[in-house]
Amino acid sequence: MTHSLSLITFLSLLFLFSSITATTTIGVTYISSPTLPPPEKVVAVLQSLKITSVRLPVADPNIIRAFSYTNISLFLVIPNSLIPSISGNRSAASHWIYSHVVPFYPRAHITAISVGNNVLAQGDVTSADLLVLAIRNVRRSLVDIGILKITVSTTFSFVNIMTTSFPPSSAEFQEPAGNFVIKPLLQLLTETNSSFFVSLYPYSVYKLRPEIPIGFALFQELPYNFREDTVTGVRYRNLFDLMVDAVIAAMAVAGHENIPVVVAETGWPCFDPSSEAEARGIYAEMYLQGLINHLRSGKGTPLRKEGVAEAYIYELFDANETATRNQGLRSGGTGQNWGFLFPNMSMKFEIDFSNGGSIPPAAVFGMVFWFLLLVIWLFILLDIGTSF
Repeated sequence: MTHSLSLITFLSLLFLFSSITATTTIGVTYISSPTLPPPEKVVAVLQSLKITSVRLPVADPNIIRAFSYTNISLFLVIPNSLIPSISGNRSAASHWIYSHVVPFYPRAHITAISVGNNVLAQGDVTSADLLVLAIRNVRRSLVDIGILKITVSTTFSFVNIMTTSFPPSSAEFQEPAGNFVIKPLLQLLTETNSSFFVSLYPYSVYKLRPEIPIGFALFQELPYNFREDTVTGVRYRNLFDLMVDAVIAAMAVAGHENIPVVVAETGWPCFDPSSEAEARGIYAEMYLQGLINHLRSGKGTPLRKEGVAEAYIYELFDANETATRNQGLRSGGTGQNWGFLFPNMSMKFEIDFSNGGSIPPAAVFGMVFWFLLLVIWLFILLDIGTSF
């Protein structure tokens, strides 16, 4: 009788914890420069803000080392300039791995590597054609040394790969990149259980589509802030979800609808010399806090209830223009400020990354359901026990 009770209790608790829905991992993009504080101090600030994931477009070994023995996961980026050599030479891929991963892993919690960033945005057809080969070589170099838990992919810019953002049901990948680059990549990601990385900026789409209400782009859920996909009947309450579902719909058209999506870059500028009306600190604060609250809610998107797997805010500090340009970051113009921290590491505006440690409603429901089931089982077993 005691063994049966223990077994039932264990199984009920197992179901209880398995019912808790994990929310999207929210991280930030960090680019260092000589004018900014040393990485060790930046790491301390990130921990105080409860930021648990960081994307490093410039994968400086000294910066990677600074994240050792922290609970912060790292998303590294291999420069576009190395794609040709890595695609044709496994030793080039291994050299990069031995310089940027092996000396630090697993003390530094490296979880993802992007082979190149926004390659299609630069119009470099040669590098684009070599992407899948380069990703395969990086992946094989990791497997050869027994590292199996690092996702390897590449990062595309939404505006450079999508035919349309609305309605999502009509979205497809642009050609010829869709057939020659993205479809082979999706097949590889399926084979390796990896994710699709995309830079996604509602700010850019909002500027291209003036009929979009700014509140729709800033997660302001007002009665008139929605767009309806007349094909599916789905009503979208924010531009971020609409763009994510456009990517998911395009992957479905390509035959790979179940690949996890990682938003490698997203944000809203505090300043843009070409658009001073929309690029303000107040709007950046509204977008970032709205994004965090939305992702923490566990609501997901209409086409994918679990939502995106990860999302990285662009960016921690206002980036050095030279570094930004060399790494193929952002699709906007020059002179824009996207950072939410000043160089002295004080915040430009308040953002709560922890969101009070809230639990998604679905998780709360699951916990209550399995707790009640456990209580019922205990009462039944106790009643049976007293009958003998």
